[in-house]
Amino acid sequence: MTLSGFPLIAADPAICGGRPIIVGTRMRISDILEMLAGGATTAEISADFPYVTEDDVRAALAFAATQSDHPIVLAAE
Repeated sequence: MTLSGFPLIAADPAICGGRPIIVGTRMRISDILEMLAGGATTAEISADFPYVTEDDVRAALAFAATQSDHPIVLAAE
């Protein structure tokens, strides 16, 4: 099932435990984010994983950006 507003991102309980993935693959969004955080470029990711396009990597970033836009309430210490 693709996620609303993200046609390149899917989540299915039967695939990768329901974690968000690139449609038609088992590449988790978290895997892409970890590679980017480690210094990989969009082009390098696409070259290493030919089934993941540069548009897929950009979609993963866009999805992550929306997921991180939630308020976090911290208790006063």
